[in-house]
Amino acid sequence: MTVDTLGVGLVSVGWMGRLHSRAYRALPDHFPELGVRPRLVVAADPVPEARDQAVGRLGYERAVADFHEVLADPAVDVVSICSPNFLHREMAVAAAQAGKPFWIEKPMGRYASDSRAIHEAVERAGLVTSVGFNYRHAPAVQRARELVRSGRLGRITNVRGSLLADYSSDPDAPLTWRFERERAGSGVLGDLLSHGLDLAQYLVGRIAGVTALAETFIETRPKPGAGIVDRSAAATGEHGAVENEDYAALLFRFEGGAVGTMDSSRVMRGPHAEYTLEVYGTRGSVRWDFQRLNELQVALDGQEVDGYVTHLVAPGDGHFARFQPGAGTAMGYDDLKTIEAAQFVASVLRGEQLAPSVADGLAAASIVEAAEASLVDGAWHDVARVDGRLTTDAAAPVL
Repeated sequence: MTVDTLGVGLVSVGWMGRLHSRAYRALPDHFPELGVRPRLVVAADPVPEARDQAVGRLGYERAVADFHEVLADPAVDVVSICSPNFLHREMAVAAAQAGKPFWIEKPMGRYASDSRAIHEAVERAGLVTSVGFNYRHAPAVQRARELVRSGRLGRITNVRGSLLADYSSDPDAPLTWRFERERAGSGVLGDLLSHGLDLAQYLVGRIAGVTALAETFIETRPKPGAGIVDRSAAATGEHGAVENEDYAALLFRFEGGAVGTMDSSRVMRGPHAEYTLEVYGTRGSVRWDFQRLNELQVALDGQEVDGYVTHLVAPGDGHFARFQPGAGTAMGYDDLKTIEAAQFVASVLRGEQLAPSVADGLAAASIVEAAEASLVDGAWHDVARVDGRLTTDAAAPVL
């Protein structure tokens, strides 16, 4: 790697793989001070059409079927792992053993044991990494965190979160890997709630104990045709059992004494991506909704308006000014991934963990692990403490 060239390897050319690729390409425009021009070297995917897309549409120099070829290529400096959950452990551990810093999507593994194995491999290799907790990077979330951590809200008393989606609300959608325990692990606990739990810890602090309930509302789905992996693809008439949860709800306690509630569903009729987080303190509160990405609802003691006022994010909030000149002109989801790419690349260049780390990924997985234990016996369970390069309490990195 030279200071002006960064060789990128991609594993899995799906929607998220395409998004990672666009984020790398956007870095010279939005983060020129990094001094790098990413070079899209090689992408791996077992599907021939995906490999064609990697070269013809995304701009990779070549495409291969076996991800090991990406890890073995000396021109590859960093790797993006965007494959399904059941492949994460094998690929991430192999990347660590190959000495390749990687950016991996969440959930980091099917189970906490997968995430733990990835974390241990990274610690042995001494690598910096990134995990796709992209909602952290929203400028409204950054402003909310400043208000919480500066004490403007007073003593934090409680947190309320909700991650409601409809991506699996069609009962005739095929029984893909996402509904299989062996290949997906949990359902919404890992897929959606891990995002909310990371946000709660990023804003308020470590979650120490949890109790949970869960339900599977659509108990069977039609089995997919041969080779089908996408939830939108055609299915056969034969049905199979859904093995993980459609809905989950958690009660939890923070290490500092605050309490929280959070629920999530993948089968809601109405919400598309209604991901919300609310933080309440003795002197005020903040509320954020992903579907209104560029707004933060704020109520503070002493403000002129009694109740919530809407803060439109503007220059000075997170990295907003890198994308838009003034409040009211919206940032989008892809911009959050560009910020994520910048934090990852800066981490690699400086040899310092700035981006959300595999330790953060394990921390979220450990909460899910405790929640799943609670599903068995209905009791409260302590969350295992993670030793490693956690970034939840670190200051927002200066890039």
